[in-house]
Amino acid sequence: MKNFLKLAVFIFCSSSPAYANEQALAELDAYWAEAERAVLEGDFAAYKASYHEDAILVSGFKNVSYPIANALARWQQGFDDTKDGKITASVEFRFSKRFHDQTTAHETGLFFYSTTDENGNKSDFIAHMDALLVKKSGKWVMMMEFQKSQASQAQWDALM
Repeated sequence: MKNFLKLAVFIFCSSSPAYANEQALAELDAYWAEAERAVLEGDFAAYKASYHEDAILVSGFKNVSYPIANALARWQQGFDDTKDGKITASVEFRFSKRFHDQTTAHETGLFFYSTTDENGNKSDFIAHMDALLVKKSGKWVMMMEFQKSQASQAQWDALM
């Protein structure tokens, strides 16, 4: 009887909405950690794989939207330079709003992208962002990335 109760509690907890939300949030955290790793190591293939093949980039800086494939083509050289040791690069994400269920997510926050070239010149860029993600075949992929506007260091620090 004792084992039955343990099993019943386990099944109830693992199928509850709260557990499902915690699981989805953990998976999304892992998604963003993998994106950070890919940038840090110059792993272009992994970064590209984090997007749905039909994903869209929306630029609030240029007031345009276009296929993520176009953005990835522009960004690839930075990944190659990172992998070759010509620059160091990193990105970090922080979120102010996170809405999700088990297969869809809308994340609002900031990203902080930083590079240092061979001469030690550092460049930091912080931006407001929204991301729409979907879980396909057990894997989270981004459908839309909206880089809204530049953010300040104070705004970044406020999301700690």
